[in-house]
Amino acid sequence: MSFGVYVHVPFCAERCDYCAFATYADRDHLRDPYVAALHTELARTAAERPVATSVFFGGGTPSRLPAADLVGVLGDIARTADAEVTVECNPEDASLERLRAYRAGGVTRMSFGVQSTQAPVLADLGRRHGVGAHVAVAAAVTEAGFTDWNMDLIIGSRAESLDDVERTLEDILGLATPPPHLSCYVLTPEPATPLGRDPRRHPDEDATAEAYDLVGKRLEAAGYRWEEISNWARPGHESRHNQLYWDQGDYQGVGSAAHSHHAGRRWWNVRTPDRYIRLLEAGRSPVAGEEVLDDETRAFERDSLALRTRRGVPVEAFDSLDEIAHLVDVRAGTVRLAPQGRLLANQVILRLRSGR
Repeated sequence: MSFGVYVHVPFCAERCDYCAFATYADRDHLRDPYVAALHTELARTAAERPVATSVFFGGGTPSRLPAADLVGVLGDIARTADAEVTVECNPEDASLERLRAYRAGGVTRMSFGVQSTQAPVLADLGRRHGVGAHVAVAAAVTEAGFTDWNMDLIIGSRAESLDDVERTLEDILGLATPPPHLSCYVLTPEPATPLGRDPRRHPDEDATAEAYDLVGKRLEAAGYRWEEISNWARPGHESRHNQLYWDQGDYQGVGSAAHSHHAGRRWWNVRTPDRYIRLLEAGRSPVAGEEVLDDETRAFERDSLALRTRRGVPVEAFDSLDEIAHLVDVRAGTVRLAPQGRLLANQVILRLRSGR
């Protein structure tokens, strides 16, 4: 049975002005006690934790930790021999030495937040790496021996033209070893962020839809298969950890702000690393709250998640498809989002029978 472990690393060198995650650019002095707290939480929960089939280090920026510290935390997690172990890494941190240390320590998959290869777009997003970072990353990750890895892109910046998106795709697909997995996220103006508070910088919906359509067509023409609204992979390189979430699987979240799920029960840890460390040092639980989902809510979430993926849902999940026929494809009794419906998925999800 699949089981995942998510490890949250809340440290960043700088906080991007579009980011609403539980991350901090002023807490590096907490890195050592935070790593110690992770070891403590993992030790306390070892007996109740199944053997992991996937592990994901996210954040924040996991590469803010020394590689030896991250690998040490991974060593506390019992996992299957073929477990997928992913680490998110900023391009500027992707030294060959670091990647080799990860690989030797059991990491099997890397994910790099490249976002764009165009200077004006990187500047608008507040990214620190240069325009050639994608080349250096691809060379280093390949030399370190990784065959599974991902690049993240972001579309929707007001500084980005459709030509910029085209050039970014050409740069990445033209690499000697292109990433076998690509994620493309739409820039979202979260209310509490500097981006969210500046309406002049909010993405233009029509331009973003055009960019997303271009991304999908170019990637599928290059041999990538659409996996989920924001994810494309070459066959055999799909993210198993992501699939666990999309399948309503069970997982444990470790670290500040991390969420866990088991059989319809969800719980989450306190948000700040400071409080997380204090609780673990005092021998107390870091859990801040929980909820138990009823059968109706679980059914709606199951269908909502499935509809966002290539798997789709049975046609019986809808009373009628008349109002959304232009947004979906129906084949062999299965409803999937059509390319033009993927950015309008919420309109389709609202019409699921399980949501009533």
